[in-house]
Amino acid sequence: MTRREQQVQARSETGDADFAPQPVRWRILIVLLAAIFMSLIAVSIVNVALPSIQSGLGASESDLQWVLSGYALTFGVVLVAAGRAGDIVGRGGIFVIGVVVFTAASVASSIAPNPEMLNAARFVQGVGSGLLNPQGVGMIQQYFRGAERGRAFGYFGSVVGVAVGIGPVLGGLLIRLGGPDFGWRLTFLVNVPVGIVTIILAFLWFPKPLFRRRPAGEVSSAGRTSIDPVGSLLLGLAVLAMLFPFMESRTAAGTWLLFPVGVLLVVAWVKWERRYAARGRSPMVDLRIFRTKSFTNGSVIVTLYFLGMTSIWVLVAMYMQQGAGKSALEAGTVGIPSAILSAIAANWAGKRVTQLGRKIVIGGLYFALFGLALSVAVAVLHEAIGLSVWWLMLSLAFIGIAQGSVISPNQTLTLAEVPLQYAGSSGAIMQTGQRMGTSIGIAVITAAVFVSLESTSWSTAVAIGFGLIALVVTTALVMAYKDQWDRRRAGTPYA
Repeated sequence: MTRREQQVQARSETGDADFAPQPVRWRILIVLLAAIFMSLIAVSIVNVALPSIQSGLGASESDLQWVLSGYALTFGVVLVAAGRAGDIVGRGGIFVIGVVVFTAASVASSIAPNPEMLNAARFVQGVGSGLLNPQGVGMIQQYFRGAERGRAFGYFGSVVGVAVGIGPVLGGLLIRLGGPDFGWRLTFLVNVPVGIVTIILAFLWFPKPLFRRRPAGEVSSAGRTSIDPVGSLLLGLAVLAMLFPFMESRTAAGTWLLFPVGVLLVVAWVKWERRYAARGRSPMVDLRIFRTKSFTNGSVIVTLYFLGMTSIWVLVAMYMQQGAGKSALEAGTVGIPSAILSAIAANWAGKRVTQLGRKIVIGGLYFALFGLALSVAVAVLHEAIGLSVWWLMLSLAFIGIAQGSVISPNQTLTLAEVPLQYAGSSGAIMQTGQRMGTSIGIAVITAAVFVSLESTSWSTAVAIGFGLIALVVTTALVMAYKDQWDRRRAGTPYA
């Protein structure tokens, strides 16, 4: 088979053959981005509300940890199964269910009378987010192609940047507006109007019916009769077992015994998926997808990126408040330039990713390393000569450029050769890598910072943390170069 024939076959498998863009696709994107913005705000806004929650509900340190961890845990556990369910029974329907669950859980969180009820609501909120997020990625794959897909993912990245940056500021304003007893409840209620509008627009603009079997040729006849419940359960338990120790290790060291159990569950899941496929059934994840180097390389890149970069904002928030004596609102505002530049960079990169390919991601990773180096310099000079910590607004701006240049372009490049019938589940695999990278990175890097604080200052400890992040980002950069080389050798587009 010639290279041209291989490319034609790839376009057919990914759904590009005979593709006719639907006029409603941009309105669909608006709905998707509104819900994704809401789910991301729920992560970043809560960080500044934790002290108010503690005083308002009499929550313990463990309770506060689970306000954050419970959401992340259930989100990560249901991602891949939810993505596969959307691939089979209809992404629009699963998306709406996810938004309904998320919105109802937001209301429950806002009226929680005690820490136990709040954490239960946060668990449910994580389920809702896990249901809706992979449908967003899958529907962008479904309704957009080529350069338009890059633009759509660029808008996706812009929303990510704005949500992450504006969440802490919005949280600080709501707490100031509502006071310490009621303000934290507003941080959950703010999701409700967005959720209601999103549900209404989904019913108005999404193609009907919302639930439907995939068209002939997208999923095998066997695949249409099963969502692979055993595979879904095995992978969900594996993610749970591997993430849980990183969330509870400080209070229960014995939870580390779960990690090897999680590894064994992954092995069992892989064997089950192979056996399931050998029977002629449609598995939750077709493991042959990992033979596509662009998908495997891109998934590793995004996991490494989140393993390192997510910890930056945790360290900055702690450093600004505990090290520099700033308020929660001030700690939130230091990231505003970064959020703005992230949105601009994501939009710029989305329009050019089909022309520049991996070069954009590689350039973004260099921006990340430069921003980290400048941030270390600010922290060290603050301690040495009293340099203002507000210079972090400049150094972190380069981190924002990196975020916009890496996350969405990498998503476009990684999913470019993925068959449409696995758009949701493959996107969810990437998001699961993000969740695991985030949880592991925050646990390990913050632990290193706290250990350093026992013998050194905040500025030095943060510099050590940023140095560890730079090592992880450098590894991601090596993988990005590897993917560029693999693409050029194979003649894959977007090298």
